[in-house]
Amino acid sequence: MVSLKNFIISLFWKQNSWHAHGVFIHTARVTWYIYKMKEFKMIPAAILHDIGKPFVAFQKPEDIIAKEFSFTDHEEVGYQIIKNWPFISEYTKDLVRYHYLIRDIKKSKVKNLERFAIKQDIWDSLSEDFQSDLKKFIQCDDKGKGKL
Repeated sequence: MVSLKNFIISLFWKQNSWHAHGVFIHTARVTWYIYKMKEFKMIPAAILHDIGKPFVAFQKPEDIIAKEFSFTDHEEVGYQIIKNWPFISEYTKDLVRYHYLIRDIKKSKVKNLERFAIKQDIWDSLSEDFQSDLKKFIQCDDKGKGKL
């Protein structure tokens, strides 16, 4: 069940301590950094990469006071939203789906070896060119956070 309150707050005001802005401004910033890198083929993915976040925004009990949101599997939810859009390329759909993969591999290696194995298999199945694009994309995503 989508919480309208969490949807609106995370979209326009606050995500968590990793982001200085809500999803909307973060997305604009990521798009700007992609543009500055002249990676024009990534612009549609930059615009859509966090489309799933407001739909999955939730607060863990320990994060309610700090008003921190978590967005577990937001990239898969985003992919599910756009996967049947005929005007979006498969490349863009894959960037949206896998834009968090590098971070997910690092996090799950420590916390969840089963998830790590699944994510590592996905990474290994991707072409070297696409892996390189994901590395560039995650750099822009990090810059777009505008950390406080």
